[in-house]
Amino acid sequence: MTSRTLLTARWVIGHRDNRHVVYENGVVVIEGTSVVHVGHAFDGAVTERIDYGQAVISPGFVDLDALSDLDTTILGYDNGPAWKKGRVWPESYVARGPYEMYSQEELAFQKRHAFAHLIRNGITTALPIASLFYREWGETVAEFDAAADAARELGLRVYLGPAYRTGGQVTDAAGTIRAIYDEPRGLGGLNDAAAFAARIDGSAGGLIRAMFAPDRIETCTETLLRRTAAIADEMGAPVRQHCSQSPVELRLVREQHVCAPIEWLDRIGVLRRNWLLPHGTQATPAEFARIAASAATLVHCPLVSARHGGLLNSFPRCRDMGINIGLGTDTFPADMILNMQLGMMTARLAEGMTSIRSEDMFDAATLGGARALNRPDLGRLAPGAKADIAVIDLRRTLQTPDPVQTLMTSASGRDVRDVWIDGRRVMTDGTIPGVDETADATRAQAQFDGLIARYPDRTVGHPPVAEIFTPSYERAEP
Repeated sequence: MTSRTLLTARWVIGHRDNRHVVYENGVVVIEGTSVVHVGHAFDGAVTERIDYGQAVISPGFVDLDALSDLDTTILGYDNGPAWKKGRVWPESYVARGPYEMYSQEELAFQKRHAFAHLIRNGITTALPIASLFYREWGETVAEFDAAADAARELGLRVYLGPAYRTGGQVTDAAGTIRAIYDEPRGLGGLNDAAAFAARIDGSAGGLIRAMFAPDRIETCTETLLRRTAAIADEMGAPVRQHCSQSPVELRLVREQHVCAPIEWLDRIGVLRRNWLLPHGTQATPAEFARIAASAATLVHCPLVSARHGGLLNSFPRCRDMGINIGLGTDTFPADMILNMQLGMMTARLAEGMTSIRSEDMFDAATLGGARALNRPDLGRLAPGAKADIAVIDLRRTLQTPDPVQTLMTSASGRDVRDVWIDGRRVMTDGTIPGVDETADATRAQAQFDGLIARYPDRTVGHPPVAEIFTPSYERAEP
């Protein structure tokens, strides 16, 4: 008999008739890499039975903007404006020559460390995102070869591609931000990304797929985006393009192209079904209509937006327009449950209590991401779907009568107990084989502290660290 594993729990979120359904005291049966049965009972023979008790057996989350480095956005939480705090290169730093602030070894460690963190939070499919603020220019093939190795070892399903750009932002001493360009360098980055994509797409038994990641829209040229669109279409790969996320971006795009960001993507003919668009917090109703018409995906990142005083205006309106909405974490912690909770809160702040229900946000974290990737085998637990599963422990949680509402009100990523990806149990009782969580956290903190120490190099006026990052309270002297 082929090996079969039967999972049981108080709650199972299955899928039938094109929507999620809840089985109380349900079962899931895994055979090979796939789910073969979901329901209240199973009469067939099985090799192994695992009872999770008071838990939710959920489809794994799909993270379309998954943090894959040590998150520098948290340094701006109480420290702004960004141009004064090292989030925009000063002219003096550019004149001297930008440099890599991490070694290749450190970058490789960060990817593996971040991938383990994603798994701990029940994220089974991830499209990594990292900051280019501390990079010499773009991401490198070498670090993404290391990322592929880490994903293969840990068992994470990933879409990989180094970020590239034809331009960057620079500020003068008065805080006037402008764009600087090096198009040949950016096009070289695209060529490298295309060669990497062709080499890795479908590797690790299909767990590793290719994606394209042109960086922020305000520093990408038309040539770069048109070439990206053509190559990605030929490969059938997704393209992620950050846009409509800041007033500075809106100003720069309007100065360069005399229109709004999403309108420009549409004008140059690259706004297509395979385009994934974080964050949309500055988009207009007319731009949302263009996204809907193109069948592109809006990637909602509520936690990182709310931290900086922003929100999507609004999730219910975009949903009602027919826009496919997926979710991205894009910050630390990569807690998709917390992300969904913030998404619920900000949507209700924008449109009212009855504008959105828990299942709408849960759909975005699962089915929306799967649709974005054209993967009907992901984001659901149904016969024939990939066995990508997050088991969320409810033993210490005050439970409502419904498991999804319980996740939205009482749970967090720390409650994720087991994770299965492609039929492989990649985390058991919070432990990932081959990962020393404590040692890795210590190493990550040391690297992050080293980056913070170098912040004056790329901060306007080059003030000391103590002036860039002001403390919450006065530090008491011994």
